Amino acid sequence: MERASRRFSGLLRTELTKLGVDDIGPAQAMVLLAIGEAELSVGELLDRGHYVGSNVSYYLKQLADGDYIDRMASQRDKRSARIRLSEKGRKLCAELREAAKSYERALTRGEQDRRNLETAFQTLHQLELVWGNAHRYGF
Repeated sequence: MERASRRFSGLLRTELTKLGVDDIGPAQAMVLLAIGEAELSVGELLDRGHYVGSNVSYYLKQLADGDYIDRMASQRDKRSARIRLSEKGRKLCAELREAAKSYERALTRGEQDRRNLETAFQTLHQLELVWGNAHRYGF
């Protein structure tokens, strides 16, 4: 899994370079993709992406400085901020999703390949849930 993660990070770096993006790296791009179309608090983002708090603060500062996200003070609690993608962030995510589709097409030459890929994603999602619950609540 670690090797696959490193390869994926390298692939993201390559895609960012192709798109002319040099002010953020793969980790920040993954944060953008985790935000998606939602408007989230930092805590919700931490839960969604399983990040370490100090890393997310650093990533969000870089993303805000690069105009990839908008930060708004919460109406209920001015100490808390809500984040969402800016137009620039939405555009980059759309381009990255399009690149992902091209890789998916390369992997799935037929219906059986598509089913195999779907099964692999389902299995990875199940592992994530089991490991996440084990981490939070123990076995």
